[in-house]
Amino acid sequence: MKIAILSRNPNLYSTRRLVEAGNQRKHEMMVVDHTKCDLIIEKRKPVIIYKGKMLDRVDAVIPRIGASVTFYGTAVVRQFEMMKVFTAIESQALLRSREKLRSLQILSRAGLGLPKTVFTNYSRNAKEIVQAAGGAPVVVKLLEGTQGLGVVLAETDNAAESVIDAFNGLKVRVIVQEFIEEAKGADIRAFVVDGVVVGAMKRQAKQGEFRSNLHRGGTAEVIELTEEEENAALKAARVMGLGICGVDMLKSNYGPLILEVNSSPGLEGIEKATGKNIAKNIIRYVERHV
Repeated sequence: MKIAILSRNPNLYSTRRLVEAGNQRKHEMMVVDHTKCDLIIEKRKPVIIYKGKMLDRVDAVIPRIGASVTFYGTAVVRQFEMMKVFTAIESQALLRSREKLRSLQILSRAGLGLPKTVFTNYSRNAKEIVQAAGGAPVVVKLLEGTQGLGVVLAETDNAAESVIDAFNGLKVRVIVQEFIEEAKGADIRAFVVDGVVVGAMKRQAKQGEFRSNLHRGGTAEVIELTEEEENAALKAARVMGLGICGVDMLKSNYGPLILEVNSSPGLEGIEKATGKNIAKNIIRYVERHV
Protein backbone atom coordinates (compact mmCIF):
# COMPACT_ATOMS: atom_id res chain seq x y z
CA MET A 1 0.00 0.00 0.00
CA LYS A 2 0.92 3.62 -0.43
CA ILE A 3 0.36 5.39 2.90
CA ALA A 4 0.73 9.13 3.42
CA ILE A 5 1.49 10.59 6.85
CA LEU A 6 0.03 14.10 7.07
CA SER A 7 2.69 15.87 9.11
CA ARG A 8 4.45 19.23 8.93
CA ASN A 9 7.74 17.81 10.18
CA PRO A 10 9.17 14.45 8.99
CA ASN A 11 11.69 14.50 11.86
CA LEU A 12 9.12 14.37 14.66
CA TYR A 13 9.30 11.18 16.71
CA SER A 14 5.71 10.13 15.92
CA THR A 15 6.11 10.73 12.19
CA ARG A 16 9.43 8.86 12.02
CA ARG A 17 8.05 5.88 13.94
CA LEU A 18 5.02 5.57 11.66
CA VAL A 19 7.25 5.68 8.58
CA GLU A 20 9.57 3.04 10.10
CA ALA A 21 6.66 0.77 11.05
CA GLY A 22 5.12 1.10 7.59
CA ASN A 23 8.41 0.35 5.84
CA GLN A 24 8.92 -2.72 8.03
CA ARG A 25 5.55 -4.01 6.82
CA LYS A 26 6.57 -3.40 3.18
CA HIS A 27 4.39 -0.37 2.51
CA GLU A 28 5.37 2.67 0.45
CA MET A 29 5.44 5.49 2.99
CA MET A 30 5.47 9.22 2.29
CA VAL A 31 5.26 12.31 4.49
CA VAL A 32 2.99 15.08 3.21
CA ASP A 33 2.94 18.58 4.69
CA HIS A 34 -0.81 19.23 4.70
CA THR A 35 -0.29 23.00 4.95
CA LYS A 36 1.36 22.94 1.52
CA CYS A 37 -1.42 21.03 -0.24
CA ASP A 38 -3.61 22.83 -2.76
CA LEU A 39 -7.19 21.59 -3.02
CA ILE A 40 -9.06 21.59 -6.31
CA ILE A 41 -12.77 21.12 -5.77
CA GLU A 42 -15.00 20.29 -8.70
CA LYS A 43 -18.03 18.16 -9.43
CA ARG A 44 -16.54 14.88 -10.61
CA LYS A 45 -12.90 14.79 -9.60
CA PRO A 46 -11.62 16.41 -6.40
CA VAL A 47 -7.84 16.71 -6.56
CA ILE A 48 -4.93 17.50 -4.24
CA ILE A 49 -1.83 19.19 -5.66
CA TYR A 50 1.39 18.79 -3.64
CA LYS A 51 4.72 20.27 -4.68
CA GLY A 52 3.34 20.95 -8.16
CA LYS A 53 2.14 17.39 -8.75
CA MET A 54 -1.21 15.66 -8.42
CA LEU A 55 -1.31 13.57 -5.25
CA ASP A 56 -3.00 10.40 -6.42
CA ARG A 57 -2.72 6.62 -6.08
CA VAL A 58 -2.67 6.99 -2.28
CA ASP A 59 -4.37 4.10 -0.48
CA ALA A 60 -4.55 5.60 3.03
CA VAL A 61 -3.58 8.63 5.06
CA ILE A 62 -2.69 8.92 8.74
CA PRO A 63 -3.40 12.51 9.86
CA ARG A 64 -1.05 14.13 12.37
CA ILE A 65 -2.74 17.52 12.41
CA GLY A 66 -1.48 20.12 14.90
CA ALA A 67 -4.02 22.22 16.78
CA SER A 68 -2.78 25.46 15.21
CA VAL A 69 -3.70 24.28 11.69
CA THR A 70 -6.87 22.34 12.48
CA PHE A 71 -9.01 24.27 9.96
CA TYR A 72 -6.81 23.69 6.92
CA GLY A 73 -5.63 20.25 8.02
CA THR A 74 -9.20 19.07 8.36
CA ALA A 75 -10.00 20.42 4.88
CA VAL A 76 -7.14 18.31 3.46
CA VAL A 77 -8.38 15.20 5.28
CA ARG A 78 -11.90 15.87 3.95
CA GLN A 79 -10.52 16.17 0.43
CA PHE A 80 -8.89 12.75 0.74
CA GLU A 81 -12.24 11.38 1.94
CA MET A 82 -13.90 12.85 -1.17
CA MET A 83 -11.23 11.06 -3.22
CA LYS A 84 -12.31 7.76 -1.58
CA VAL A 85 -9.01 7.42 0.31
CA PHE A 86 -9.15 5.78 3.76
CA THR A 87 -8.25 8.19 6.55
CA ALA A 88 -7.18 6.74 9.89
CA ILE A 89 -8.87 9.71 11.59
CA GLU A 90 -12.02 11.05 9.95
CA SER A 91 -12.36 14.78 9.36
CA GLN A 92 -15.52 15.20 11.44
CA ALA A 93 -14.07 13.26 14.36
CA LEU A 94 -10.95 15.42 14.19
CA LEU A 95 -13.05 18.58 14.38
CA ARG A 96 -15.12 17.23 17.28
CA SER A 97 -12.00 16.38 19.28
CA ARG A 98 -10.53 19.88 18.83
CA GLU A 99 -13.59 21.64 20.23
CA LYS A 100 -13.17 21.20 24.00
CA LEU A 101 -16.69 22.30 24.87
CA ARG A 102 -18.34 20.15 22.20
CA SER A 103 -16.22 17.16 23.25
CA LEU A 104 -17.27 17.51 26.89
CA GLN A 105 -20.93 17.73 25.88
CA ILE A 106 -20.62 14.57 23.76
CA LEU A 107 -18.89 12.69 26.59
CA SER A 108 -21.44 13.92 29.12
CA ARG A 109 -24.34 12.82 26.94
CA ALA A 110 -22.76 9.35 26.75
CA GLY A 111 -22.80 9.14 30.55
CA LEU A 112 -19.04 9.28 31.05
CA GLY A 113 -17.50 10.75 34.20
CA LEU A 114 -16.13 14.29 33.87
CA PRO A 115 -14.82 16.95 36.23
CA LYS A 116 -17.65 19.44 36.89
CA THR A 117 -17.25 22.08 34.18
CA VAL A 118 -18.70 25.58 33.80
CA PHE A 119 -18.83 27.59 30.58
CA THR A 120 -20.48 30.97 30.09
CA ASN A 121 -20.71 33.67 27.46
CA TYR A 122 -18.20 36.08 29.04
CA SER A 123 -20.27 36.32 32.24
CA ARG A 124 -19.28 39.22 34.48
CA ASN A 125 -20.26 37.28 37.58
CA ALA A 126 -16.99 35.40 38.09
CA LYS A 127 -17.85 34.60 41.70
CA GLU A 128 -20.96 32.69 40.60
CA ILE A 129 -18.92 30.72 38.03
CA VAL A 130 -16.36 29.64 40.65
CA GLN A 131 -19.06 28.52 43.05
CA ALA A 132 -20.87 26.60 40.28
CA ALA A 133 -17.63 24.64 39.72
CA GLY A 134 -17.53 23.72 43.41
CA GLY A 135 -15.44 26.61 44.71
CA ALA A 136 -11.67 27.07 44.80
CA PRO A 137 -9.36 25.52 43.99
CA VAL A 138 -10.51 25.40 40.35
CA VAL A 139 -8.78 24.89 37.02
CA VAL A 140 -9.27 27.55 34.34
CA LYS A 141 -8.57 26.39 30.78
CA LEU A 142 -8.43 28.17 27.45
CA LEU A 143 -10.75 26.47 24.97
CA GLU A 144 -7.90 26.50 22.42
CA GLY A 145 -5.08 25.42 24.77
CA THR A 146 -2.89 22.36 24.05
CA GLN A 147 -0.09 20.44 25.79
CA GLY A 148 -0.91 22.10 29.12
CA LEU A 149 -0.62 25.64 27.74
CA GLY A 150 -3.42 27.98 28.76
CA VAL A 151 -4.24 26.00 31.93
CA VAL A 152 -4.23 27.81 35.28
CA LEU A 153 -4.81 26.46 38.80
CA ALA A 154 -6.51 29.09 40.93
CA GLU A 155 -6.16 28.11 44.57
CA THR A 156 -8.46 30.73 46.12
CA ASP A 157 -11.83 32.19 45.14
CA ASN A 158 -10.27 35.65 44.69
CA ALA A 159 -7.50 34.30 42.44
CA ALA A 160 -10.02 32.35 40.35
CA GLU A 161 -12.27 35.36 39.94
CA SER A 162 -9.30 37.53 38.91
CA VAL A 163 -8.16 35.01 36.27
CA ILE A 164 -11.67 34.65 34.84
CA ASP A 165 -12.18 38.43 34.75
CA ALA A 166 -8.82 38.88 33.00
CA PHE A 167 -9.62 36.32 30.31
CA ASN A 168 -13.13 37.73 29.84
CA GLY A 169 -11.66 41.21 29.46
CA LEU A 170 -9.47 39.91 26.65
CA LYS A 171 -12.51 38.22 25.05
CA VAL A 172 -10.80 34.83 25.39
CA ARG A 173 -13.16 31.93 26.01
CA VAL A 174 -12.40 29.65 28.95
CA ILE A 175 -13.93 26.76 30.84
CA VAL A 176 -13.74 26.43 34.62
CA GLN A 177 -13.39 22.93 36.12
CA GLU A 178 -13.33 21.52 39.62
CA PHE A 179 -9.88 20.56 40.87
CA ILE A 180 -9.57 16.83 41.60
CA GLU A 181 -7.24 16.91 44.60
CA GLU A 182 -7.10 13.13 45.07
CA ALA A 183 -5.48 12.76 41.62
CA LYS A 184 -2.33 14.21 43.24
CA GLY A 185 -1.01 15.81 40.08
CA ALA A 186 -1.23 12.61 38.02
CA ASP A 187 -3.37 11.56 35.11
CA ILE A 188 -3.73 8.49 32.91
CA ARG A 189 -3.24 8.33 29.14
CA ALA A 190 -4.91 5.33 27.51
CA PHE A 191 -3.91 4.86 23.88
CA VAL A 192 -6.77 3.38 21.84
CA VAL A 193 -6.38 1.89 18.36
CA ASP A 194 -9.34 0.32 16.56
CA GLY A 195 -11.40 -0.29 19.68
CA VAL A 196 -8.54 -1.74 21.77
CA VAL A 197 -6.39 -0.13 24.47
CA VAL A 198 -2.89 -0.88 23.12
CA GLY A 199 -1.00 0.90 25.90
CA ALA A 200 -1.54 2.95 29.04
CA MET A 201 0.69 5.15 31.16
CA LYS A 202 0.47 7.25 34.28
CA ARG A 203 1.82 10.78 33.89
CA GLN A 204 3.01 12.48 37.06
CA ALA A 205 3.50 16.24 37.29
CA LYS A 206 6.88 17.49 38.47
CA GLN A 207 7.12 18.88 41.99
CA GLY A 208 5.33 22.20 42.38
CA GLU A 209 3.35 21.67 39.16
CA PHE A 210 -0.17 20.31 38.73
CA ARG A 211 -0.07 19.79 34.93
CA SER A 212 1.14 16.28 34.17
CA ASN A 213 1.89 16.84 30.46
CA LEU A 214 5.29 15.46 29.41
CA HIS A 215 5.86 18.75 27.56
CA ARG A 216 5.63 20.48 30.94
CA GLY A 217 8.27 18.26 32.54
CA GLY A 218 6.03 15.44 33.78
CA THR A 219 7.24 11.84 33.99
CA ALA A 220 5.57 8.69 32.68
CA GLU A 221 5.38 5.07 33.79
CA VAL A 222 3.48 2.07 32.47
CA ILE A 223 0.31 1.09 34.32
CA GLU A 224 -2.43 -1.49 34.01
CA LEU A 225 -5.90 0.02 33.76
CA THR A 226 -8.74 -1.09 35.95
CA GLU A 227 -11.72 -2.54 34.12
CA GLU A 228 -13.67 0.66 34.80
CA GLU A 229 -10.87 2.83 33.37
CA GLU A 230 -10.50 0.65 30.27
CA ASN A 231 -14.24 0.68 29.62
CA ALA A 232 -14.32 4.47 30.02
CA ALA A 233 -11.44 4.92 27.55
CA LEU A 234 -13.03 2.64 24.94
CA LYS A 235 -16.43 4.29 25.28
CA ALA A 236 -14.90 7.76 24.99
CA ALA A 237 -13.08 6.78 21.79
CA ARG A 238 -16.26 5.25 20.38
CA VAL A 239 -18.60 8.17 21.07
CA MET A 240 -16.01 10.60 19.66
CA GLY A 241 -15.78 8.47 16.50
CA LEU A 242 -12.00 8.08 16.74
CA GLY A 243 -10.21 4.93 15.59
CA ILE A 244 -6.93 6.28 16.99
CA CYS A 245 -6.80 8.50 20.07
CA GLY A 246 -5.30 9.17 23.46
CA VAL A 247 -7.87 9.31 26.25
CA ASP A 248 -6.72 11.35 29.25
CA MET A 249 -8.35 10.52 32.59
CA LEU A 250 -8.06 11.38 36.27
CA LYS A 251 -8.48 8.96 39.13
CA SER A 252 -11.11 10.31 41.52
CA ASN A 253 -13.05 9.15 44.55
CA TYR A 254 -16.01 8.51 42.28
CA GLY A 255 -14.34 6.71 39.37
CA PRO A 256 -12.35 7.74 36.30
CA LEU A 257 -13.02 11.25 34.97
CA ILE A 258 -12.32 12.04 31.30
CA LEU A 259 -10.24 15.17 30.75
CA GLU A 260 -9.74 15.05 27.00
CA VAL A 261 -9.77 12.78 23.97
CA ASN A 262 -6.73 13.60 21.81
CA SER A 263 -7.01 12.84 18.09
CA SER A 264 -3.27 13.28 17.39
CA PRO A 265 -1.64 11.68 20.44
CA GLY A 266 2.15 11.59 20.47
CA LEU A 267 3.88 8.22 20.32
CA GLU A 268 7.13 9.01 22.12
CA GLY A 269 5.84 9.06 25.69
CA ILE A 270 3.60 6.00 25.38
CA GLU A 271 6.15 3.88 23.49
CA LYS A 272 8.97 4.67 25.89
CA ALA A 273 6.82 4.15 28.98
CA THR A 274 5.25 0.87 27.85
CA GLY A 275 7.98 -0.53 25.59
CA LYS A 276 5.26 -1.35 23.05
CA ASN A 277 5.35 -0.79 19.31
CA ILE A 278 2.30 1.48 19.09
CA ALA A 279 3.27 2.63 15.59
CA LYS A 280 2.94 -0.94 14.33
CA ASN A 281 -0.54 -1.16 15.85
CA ILE A 282 -1.55 1.94 13.89
CA ILE A 283 -0.20 0.55 10.60
CA ARG A 284 -2.02 -2.73 11.19
CA TYR A 285 -5.21 -0.77 11.87
CA VAL A 286 -4.83 0.88 8.46
CA GLU A 287 -4.19 -2.51 6.83
CA ARG A 288 -7.40 -3.96 8.30
CA HIS A 289 -9.55 -1.12 6.99
CA VAL A 290 -8.21 -0.44 3.52
